[in-house]
Amino acid sequence: MLDYLKSSPTGNFFLFAGPCAIEGEEMALLIAEKVLEVTSKLNIPYVFKGSYRKANRSRLDSFTGIGDEKALTILRKVGDTFNIPVVTDIHTPQEAEIAAQYVDVLQIPAFLCRQTELLVAAAHTGKMVNIKKGQFLSPEAMRFAVQKVKDSGNGQVAITERGSTFGYQDLIVDYRGIPVMKQYAPVIMDITHSLQQPNQAAGVTGGRPELIETVARAAIATGADGIFIETHPNPALAKSDGANMLQLDLIDGLLSRLTKLKMTINDINNI
Repeated sequence: MLDYLKSSPTGNFFLFAGPCAIEGEEMALLIAEKVLEVTSKLNIPYVFKGSYRKANRSRLDSFTGIGDEKALTILRKVGDTFNIPVVTDIHTPQEAEIAAQYVDVLQIPAFLCRQTELLVAAAHTGKMVNIKKGQFLSPEAMRFAVQKVKDSGNGQVAITERGSTFGYQDLIVDYRGIPVMKQYAPVIMDITHSLQQPNQAAGVTGGRPELIETVARAAIATGADGIFIETHPNPALAKSDGANMLQLDLIDGLLSRLTKLKMTINDINNI
């Protein structure tokens, strides 16, 4: 899987992108088709992202999913239809084996990145494991999470930066962490989750989507291997994390500009 992520003939970054949660088959296929059209044009290796269940919600009445088997089946259909890899989150060791039957990459949520049994179970599936850095951890601490996966016999592992807690209701990105964590594994920058404003009084997470391109440009400039973006045809109607998602029709322009930046940086590094 890591070979695929590094397969761009132009040396471009790779992309994890899709909706926060699987809301239905039609929406998932629409997003995958649109993003794949853009990434194919720009030589960006693409992995479709979608959570089959949202386990970490602020309120009991928050949307958690359409049903595990239904959502996982949709994820597999996306992968089969477009011949692209797919990633989803898991929350317990038992989920690792189940989800691995449907997807190519297992993602460890940030709040669970220190859970040894979860990391080991994910590693034992043989699937690539993408570990999100906890909002409460230093970049240096992620070495140990990565090592748990590698020591379990799986070298297919990546780290995703998604911001650090800054006060009660905000996150901040320390870009010094990208070169640090690249010593341990490829690093993905989660653009949209880094712009969340959690713990709002209403129990619904806020966000700063107008800063998506700013955060993405900085990530590319500081050496991120890949970027992670949640996107939706109409974020205002998304059932989860709409406040920080990218509107789908903006993804072409954003990825085109980021690709130009990446090519410029590659040229500079080759001098």
